[in-house]
Amino acid sequence: MRTNSRVEKLRSAMAEANIPALLVTEINNLRYISGFTGSTGIGLITEYDAWFFADPRYIIQAKDECQGFEIIPVVDGFMKTVGGLVKDKGFKLLAFERQHVSFATYEDLRNTVPEVRLQPVSNLVEDLRAVKDDGEIEIIRQAAKIADDTFEHVLNIIRPGMTERELALEIEWHMRKLGAVREGFGSIVASGPRGALPHASPTDKPLQKGELVVMDYGAYFRGYNSDITRTVCIGKADSQQREVYEIVREAQQLGVETLRPGLKGQDVDRAVREFISARGYGDKFGHGLGHGLGLQVHDVGALGKTSTTEIKPGMVFTVEPGIYIEGWGGVRIEDDVLVTDSGSERLTLSPRELIEI
Repeated sequence: MRTNSRVEKLRSAMAEANIPALLVTEINNLRYISGFTGSTGIGLITEYDAWFFADPRYIIQAKDECQGFEIIPVVDGFMKTVGGLVKDKGFKLLAFERQHVSFATYEDLRNTVPEVRLQPVSNLVEDLRAVKDDGEIEIIRQAAKIADDTFEHVLNIIRPGMTERELALEIEWHMRKLGAVREGFGSIVASGPRGALPHASPTDKPLQKGELVVMDYGAYFRGYNSDITRTVCIGKADSQQREVYEIVREAQQLGVETLRPGLKGQDVDRAVREFISARGYGDKFGHGLGHGLGLQVHDVGALGKTSTTEIKPGMVFTVEPGIYIEGWGGVRIEDDVLVTDSGSERLTLSPRELIEI
């Protein structure tokens, strides 16, 4: 991926906001602009220069990964090293990422360069990250395939008596065998009444005949994530299980078909929420319809009741309506969806019809 072109895009955004120098501290933002895959570092961008501050653990790695950046070794603390360069260059103003700098770090920087005006800014890098380039989309597509292939594996091994925890471990291990570095987040496996917990952690509860099983998992692959949910039934589904499942399936289809450029996130959420409400389950769908997907599982952008995200081609969202009934269970179906010039494209392609094991 062309990290230097991303720095140029960031410089254009900085110029538009009248920001001469920007400190980038959020690790995913840093990876986006520099290509750095380590866990600690700081970037400093100006109109003509790009510096990467690395502690001794990452100096060699940063030299290899951060094209177009001058690598500055950090020996006596990040802020002291940053402050020394800022003083040397005679900066009058330094912007920082307000959502990602703690007050303690801010105070440390302020005390180091008291003569420099520190200006908080929001979403300069995140706004660039929201629209994925072709390279990013291809990686997410591969992560999605790992999730799909894992679901196919699950259908071959899931059985009554297996515990939620055993199934979660099988999911995570299989994703790694297929090339994932790790799972994108703690896998969710919730069976029977526990399916009413949207973010349930797997337990030693055995899967039983007649129960719905909600599985929500994703692969972390080459820095990017996939995120898929499928709900299956152990044995034959009863009439209510079929009814709820079909409502969620149709709602999810509606969400994917509605997702297109020119809308806001709340528009897509509203269409799906009204559909579920018209079928009597509006109060059982409590969370947002979806979220952005990329370097983070919950990446830039959202599909929710109040989301003002402007949907553009190249964005990737999850579309994941669900119905959750306390004491009964739940159903959720989730896919990763790419916004195209004229509509949307599913990246996860696992079957969405009700599967009875």
